[in-house]
Amino acid sequence: MTLPRSALRPLFVVTILTGSFLLFLVQPMIARMALPRLGGAPAVWNSAMLVYQALLLIGYGWAHWLGRFSLRRQGMAHLALFLVAAVMLPIGLGSAQPGANANPVLWVPWLLITSIGPLFLAVSAQAPLMQSWFARAGAGNPYALYAASNLGSFAGLIAYPLLVEPQLPIRAQSYLWTGGYILLALLVAACALAIRGSADNLADQYAAETPAETPAPSRRDWFYWVLLAAVPSGLMLSTTLHLTTDIVAMPLLWVVPLGLYLISFSVAFADGRGLANLFIRLTPIILILGGSTTFVDTTDMPYFYGALGLLLLFSVSVALHATMYANRPEPAHLTRFYLAMSVGGVIGGLFCALLAPMIFNWGYEHPVLVVLAAFLVPQKSLLPVFEKLSHYPRALRWLPVLALLLSLAGNRLVGDGLPVWAVGVCLVLSFVVALILIGHRKAFAVALLCLMLFEGGWHRLQLSLQPGTMTRSYFGIYTVQDSGSSVRNLVHGTTVHGMQNRGSPERELMHTSYYAPRSGVGLAMDAAPRLFGAKARIGVVGLGTGTLACYARPGQSWRFYEIDPAMVEIAKDPSRFTFLARCQPHADVRVGDARLVLGAEREAPLDLLVIDAFSSDAVPMHLLTREAFATYRSRLTSSGLLMVHISNRYLDLEPVLAAAGAKGWHGLARRYKATDEERQLNYANSLWIALSPDAKTLNALVAAHPAEVWSPIAARRGFKAWTDDHASILPVIKSFRGQ
Repeated sequence: MTLPRSALRPLFVVTILTGSFLLFLVQPMIARMALPRLGGAPAVWNSAMLVYQALLLIGYGWAHWLGRFSLRRQGMAHLALFLVAAVMLPIGLGSAQPGANANPVLWVPWLLITSIGPLFLAVSAQAPLMQSWFARAGAGNPYALYAASNLGSFAGLIAYPLLVEPQLPIRAQSYLWTGGYILLALLVAACALAIRGSADNLADQYAAETPAETPAPSRRDWFYWVLLAAVPSGLMLSTTLHLTTDIVAMPLLWVVPLGLYLISFSVAFADGRGLANLFIRLTPIILILGGSTTFVDTTDMPYFYGALGLLLLFSVSVALHATMYANRPEPAHLTRFYLAMSVGGVIGGLFCALLAPMIFNWGYEHPVLVVLAAFLVPQKSLLPVFEKLSHYPRALRWLPVLALLLSLAGNRLVGDGLPVWAVGVCLVLSFVVALILIGHRKAFAVALLCLMLFEGGWHRLQLSLQPGTMTRSYFGIYTVQDSGSSVRNLVHGTTVHGMQNRGSPERELMHTSYYAPRSGVGLAMDAAPRLFGAKARIGVVGLGTGTLACYARPGQSWRFYEIDPAMVEIAKDPSRFTFLARCQPHADVRVGDARLVLGAEREAPLDLLVIDAFSSDAVPMHLLTREAFATYRSRLTSSGLLMVHISNRYLDLEPVLAAAGAKGWHGLARRYKATDEERQLNYANSLWIALSPDAKTLNALVAAHPAEVWSPIAARRGFKAWTDDHASILPVIKSFRGQ
C-alpha cells in the first residue's frame, strides 16, 4: 500500500491519539477493578502509578530496541507483540487473591503486571514507535506528533471519571477497552503497510533531507534529559499530595495535576513556540509566587492556593519539557530521547511514591522539587541592570545571604524578635531579592528556598524535629498539634481525625469531635447494654485517636480495624493520646483493609459494627458498595446494628447508604448539631446512619433516647446502589448538585 506524504500524517496522528487514549483510560479503569480486592489505601494508588511508569519505560525501551531493525521487521515484531498480548483479552484482573494482611506495595505491582503487563506494554510503545516510523518514512517533523499523543492521554484521563465510570459497569468497560485495542492493532498494521510502501518512494528525498550519519547524543545529554523529565514527573505527584491533603481534600482533584502535566507536553512540543516561550519567560516569577506557598496548610482561601499550586506545576512542566524539546536529537535518535524521558518519569515517581515516605515525616519532596526546578528552568533577568550582577560575584554571594538573614529575622529566629510591621518589611524585601536574582539560577534557587522557609518552612521544620509530633506512612501524613493547653488534635492536612481535651483526667475522657455523647454513635454506644446485653461484641473500623474506646464497659468485647500501622502507634502512645491507654490498654487492633479483614474472619459475629473509615475528607468507595454491606451483614448478628459515619465537606453520601441498604436493611439518620455549650467542649456536628436487618433494633435505639431525633435516610429518586461492578462519586459531589 502506497500513500502520499500528505496522507501519512493524519493516519499516524489518529494511531497515536488512539494508543494514548487507551493508555490513560486503562490506568484508572484497572485501579477501579482492583479496589474491592486490594482496598482503597493510598499505597495501592502509589504502587499502581509506579507500575504504570515502569511498564511505560519498558514500552519505550521496546520501541528503542526495535529501531535497530528495518521498518518491515519492526512492523512484524510489533504486530506480533499485539497478537501475543491479545491472549489476555478482554482486559481485567487475574484471579489471585491477596491475604488480609498482604502488603499492597508488593501485591499491587505483582497483580497488575501479571494482569495487564503485556497489553500495557504493547500500547505504551505507540508514541515513540509511531514517531520513529513517521520520521523513517520521511513524512516530516516527528516531534510535533508527541503533542497529539498527550492530547489523547488527557482525553483518556478525563473520559474515565466523567463518562466511562458513571455510565458503564466494569464488564462493559472491559469490552470497550478491548474494542479499542483491536482498533489500535488495525491502525498500527495500516501504518506498517503505509510506511513500507511510502518509504521506498520517499527514500531518496528523505536521504537528502536527513544526514546519512547523525552524531549520537552524548551521555551528558542523556542524563540531562532524564533530569529534565524527572522533576515535572515528581512535581506532579507531590502537587497532588500537597493539594489533596494540605489545601483541598476534594474528590477527583488528582485528575487535575496529571491532566496539566500531560497538556504541558502538548504546549512544549508544539510546532508554534509562542506559548511555550511565554511560559519559559514567566516561570521564574511563578516560582516565586507559587513556591512561597509550598508550606501552606490552611483552610483559608483554599481555592486560591490550590490554583496557584496548579499554575506552578503547569508552568514548570512546560518550561522544562520545552527545554527538553530545544535539546532534542535528530529524528534518527528519537527513541533514545523518549527512553530518557521515560527513565526520568520513573525516577520522579520513585522519589515521591517510595523514597520520600521513608526519609521525610512531611511532604518535603514538594519544596525540594520546587527548588530543583528553580535550578533547571531557563531564566533571563527582568531588567538589564540585574543581568550585570554576573560581573559582580561578590554581590551574587551576598544577596542569597541577605535572603537567609531576612528569613531568619522574619521568623524571630535571630535577635529578640521583630514587630509585625518589621516582619512585613522583611517579607517584601525577600520577594525583591528573589526577583533581582532571576537569571542567576544558583543564587535564585537559594533566595527562593529562603522565601519558602520564611512562609511557613521554619515552623514546619520545628514541628518535624519535635519527637512524636509528625508521622508519615504510605497512608498519610499525621500531625499532633496542641491548641493552647486545653486540646490536642490529630490532623491529616486540613482534616481533623480526632481530638482530646486536656487539663484534667475528667476532660481527657470526654468523647470529642464526631463522637460526642449525643451524636449517632454516642447514642448507640450508650444503648448497647440495653440492646445487646452486658457482653456485647463491638467492632470499630477506623481507629483514629481511639476516642470511641472510652465508651467501652466492663464485660464488653471490643476490636478495632485500622489500615495504617502508624495510626495504631499514635493511638497507643500515651504521650500523644491517652484514650486507649486509659480505657482499653490491651485493645485488640487488627491491621489491614477493613473489608478484607472482616471478610476473612471466622469468629463469632458482632452485635455493633461502626464504620468510621475516613481517607482525608472522603469515605473509601469500596466500603460503601452492596458487596461491602453483604460483608458487614455476614459479620453481624441477626439483630445487630451497623453505624456508618458519613460527615463530609464534599460528598453527599446519604443516597448511597439509602440505596445500599434498600434490600435487607432498615435505616435511620442522626443529624447531630452541637449547641454553643457543647462546642466549647469540642463536640462537632456529625451525620451518622444506623442500619440493622431487624427493625426492632432501630426501634429500641430510638426508644433508648426519646428526646433525641432520628429521621429517615434521605434517598434520591433513581439513584442506583454502588456495587463493585459499577460506582461513581460524580453524582454525589455536592458542588455538582448546587450544594
